Amino acid sequence: MNSKTLGELADYVGGKVHGDPNIIIKSASTLGRAEEGDISFLANRKYEKQLRTTRASAVIVGRESEDAKVPLLIAEDPYYAFMQIMVLLHGHRKHKKVGISSKASISDSAKIGVDCHIHDFVTISDNAKVGDGSIIYPGVYIGRETQIGDDCIIYPNVAIYDGCKIGSRVIINANSAIGEDGFGYANHQGVHHKVPQIGTVILEDDVEIGTCCGIERGTLGDTIIGQGSKLGDLVTIGHGAKIGPHCLLVAQAGIAGSTTLGHHCIIGGQVGIVGHISIGNNVTIAAQAGVINNIPDGKTVLGAPAIEASQGKRSYSMIQYLPEMRQSIRELQAKTKELARGVGSDSEESAGR
Repeated sequence: MNSKTLGELADYVGGKVHGDPNIIIKSASTLGRAEEGDISFLANRKYEKQLRTTRASAVIVGRESEDAKVPLLIAEDPYYAFMQIMVLLHGHRKHKKVGISSKASISDSAKIGVDCHIHDFVTISDNAKVGDGSIIYPGVYIGRETQIGDDCIIYPNVAIYDGCKIGSRVIINANSAIGEDGFGYANHQGVHHKVPQIGTVILEDDVEIGTCCGIERGTLGDTIIGQGSKLGDLVTIGHGAKIGPHCLLVAQAGIAGSTTLGHHCIIGGQVGIVGHISIGNNVTIAAQAGVINNIPDGKTVLGAPAIEASQGKRSYSMIQYLPEMRQSIRELQAKTKELARGVGSDSEESAGR
């Protein structure tokens, strides 16, 4: 673990110090948990009052604050600056250099790049290719003619089926399956007949796949995860789906086949998206939403079926009042019938005179 002065950290992230630049920073933490020697950050202004009570030695902020009782590091993007400082102080996970294990099963026709580390019980099939500096953990299966780029990390028990194409700096976490057959069947006279899935899966550069994800190969075309996109745990991507660059898919989301997402979309946890629709660029879908129609660029939607957030908030806020509204409507209906009977009686009396 490295130690830096606050002034050195400010120089590193292109920020400026408000307070003592010589304070020593050893670690990073949240505002509520920080202790002396820690640096924290404030990205959401609703937590600004915690600047009065935090025990952190310094806090990264976007602007000066009268609430602060500690030195501040002022940066244009506080959370990004916090990330940079985290990497500087703590670094990313270190991977043991094991070379190529004698217990790995590697085809004679496979090609392994320089400075790769391939652990016990890895299987690398015919004509597969692994790029330079990649790390393959125990129990990984890499199918025939699969291509893996440089500096990839593939964690234990990942299965990459035949013919998949993995870019550089891709991370695939444990127990995920890449290139499994898509969920495609032809129903004939009550019997489900399997449709061959002849496409493949392409993971572009800098993609990260969480644990226990399933990325299905395409029926005819390819399933594509765009550059820089990140998938949480237990995410399922259907056959032929195309995820644009720099999207975030939170845990347990499911996207059915042949659906297309634009760039920089955020898909909340447990979202379900039907097949054969288009989601635009910069779309945000709130957790547990059910999406059944196309969504244009820049929209935020929620609910099932998903509707625009502004409309959805008004609609869903009324749910708690529905029982009272129902009772009020019944009472109004009863009064209306009573009035109608009274009017009818008056009319009959008038006619009899």
